[in-house]
Amino acid sequence: MKTKLWVGLIIALFVFYLVASFGSAVRFIGAEEPIAKVIGVAALVLPLIGVWILIREVLFGLRTQRMARTLEAEGLLPPDDLPRMPSGRIVKEAADEAFVAYREEAEADPGSWRSLHRLALAYDAAGDRSNARAVMRRAVGLYLEDQR
Repeated sequence: MKTKLWVGLIIALFVFYLVASFGSAVRFIGAEEPIAKVIGVAALVLPLIGVWILIREVLFGLRTQRMARTLEAEGLLPPDDLPRMPSGRIVKEAADEAFVAYREEAEADPGSWRSLHRLALAYDAAGDRSNARAVMRRAVGLYLEDQR
């Protein structure tokens, strides 16, 4: 619940930024100077890119949550039983050791969103966030294909 509150706050701040940016761009476009009009049109691009990023990331989060709920219902969600340091971080050696099984599972069935989702979670537990995100994006793509 705490995470959802933070996400909501960040989205609200981002929307405020987008509205302010859009307003500034419109004011520039309304100015009499030609260079101001050019700046205004160029400034419209930033809020549009921001909206696209916001929608893409929110959909990514919603889809990964839906996938996790499906895995949980099927009894396939990896257990959160890796040893942790006093700080709460997962012990890297244990995560690396557990990672091997999920990598082998994904290599054996690369077309399964389930195995890729589990591999992404293993990457995340091992601290490799960029690969976790890339693999999760592939899993989401396969999941969406499955839903059709």
